[in-house]
Amino acid sequence: MRIVACLNGDRRPGAHPALPVSPEQIVGDARSAVDAGADEVHIHPRDGAGAESLEPQVVSPLLQLLRSELPGVAVSLTTALSAEPDPVRRYDLVQRWSALPDSASVNLHEPGSVEVARLLIDRRVDVEAGVWSVEAARILVASGLAGDFARVLVEPTQATTEEALANASAIDRVLDRAGLEIPRLLHGRDATAWPILDTAVAAGRDVRIGLEDTLRDPENREAEDNAALVAAATARTSAAA
Repeated sequence: MRIVACLNGDRRPGAHPALPVSPEQIVGDARSAVDAGADEVHIHPRDGAGAESLEPQVVSPLLQLLRSELPGVAVSLTTALSAEPDPVRRYDLVQRWSALPDSASVNLHEPGSVEVARLLIDRRVDVEAGVWSVEAARILVASGLAGDFARVLVEPTQATTEEALANASAIDRVLDRAGLEIPRLLHGRDATAWPILDTAVAAGRDVRIGLEDTLRDPENREAEDNAALVAAATARTSAAA
């Protein structure tokens, strides 16, 4: 069971006092998260103003710094349209990345997702299929790329745990019927983050946690930082082992 530390996501700067935005903050948080038990880190790169960016001049220096400071730590980057709303321009930016992450997440419900996934696969980057709904699961099955994805991120976005888990189960049924045996990571967001993490742990699935997914600790207090969230997740996975 692997733990992914999702460090910042699409949160706005200032959403949490410890949200990492600058390259130095991201690298420092990544190091602390790994020390707390994370196996890999997932990052939304930020430009000088703190906005999400897929620009090569933002991505490459960040990856180079991470490789230098944290050799051997797997790094995943987003390709979400929150970072670049124009699907055509997003494709062009990813095509121009001179430094490549170990993996990248692609939200399959977003326009142009299959094309970006194919581009990344061609560039020998592991692709994580972001599946938020049954419709996205069907896109995955129909894409012709299912066997090339490294992992499926089952990401129910419903506000309540009951509804989110029902959606996750429906997604799983689509993938199961298609005979897809790709590893699946299950996670929630905000109020559902910890209950869904516990469900994933009980099922033996990979999990993720960090300020992208929740600003609160398991006791519903404001989290100290990403490392504290990862430490809490590590304790839960260890207890279930």
